[in-house]
Amino acid sequence: MLPDDRKLPEGAEPPGQMLVECVICEKPVIGTPRGFVIDASEIDSEMQEDVVEYAWPYWRYTLLECESKHAVLISQMDTGEDPNAFNWDDPLRVYPVRDRQLSVVIPEQLRQIHEEARACFGAKAYTAAAVMSGRTLEAACALNGVTGRSLHQSLAKMKENGLIDGPLWEWADCLRTVRNAAAHYDGSSVSKQDAADALAFGEALLDYLYVLSARFNALKERRAKSKPEADATKKTDS
Repeated sequence: MLPDDRKLPEGAEPPGQMLVECVICEKPVIGTPRGFVIDASEIDSEMQEDVVEYAWPYWRYTLLECESKHAVLISQMDTGEDPNAFNWDDPLRVYPVRDRQLSVVIPEQLRQIHEEARACFGAKAYTAAAVMSGRTLEAACALNGVTGRSLHQSLAKMKENGLIDGPLWEWADCLRTVRNAAAHYDGSSVSKQDAADALAFGEALLDYLYVLSARFNALKERRAKSKPEADATKKTDS
């Protein structure tokens, strides 16, 4: 929170009404500010290696109320190089809980495709969301140097190369069938639940390929380095 001995800088005050999505109304609404706080915590240096170091970074959390009296808490961040110049980002809803941000270790192309799939889902374009989820699969295969005459063959090669295991192969292949049903007209439609599952499975695949695998490999490397040290300590003690 903002320290008591620091006055609120000019420009940090909340704006007037703003457009924000209300998940209860399921549509964009005009939100009226009902209170706010300023957070002047330090930016996480590990996650912000390429970001200019600010002397005093700000986060502003504003409690908004929609026309139907539903509360929507949003966050905005100061991205200006001057800590006293408040160039606020677009509002980001943090309550009710929204989709989590994908890890930055996932390639930007894949994150962008997945975000487009989420945007389609948010617009209730469930068929489009399923198609974009399938595009995530295609891009993941391509960025891992795997190509095939069909998506099915590419996924099979991913499994053969050890990039995905048995359960993930089944998930990915099931997601492929949902994508095919969405991409080729046969008179049927993609349900909201099928689109939601496609998004969830696609996200799980990206996490496995780029986040969990990297963390597991790092863990094995640390354990391998610590074992000789532990053995040496035991010999010394004996």
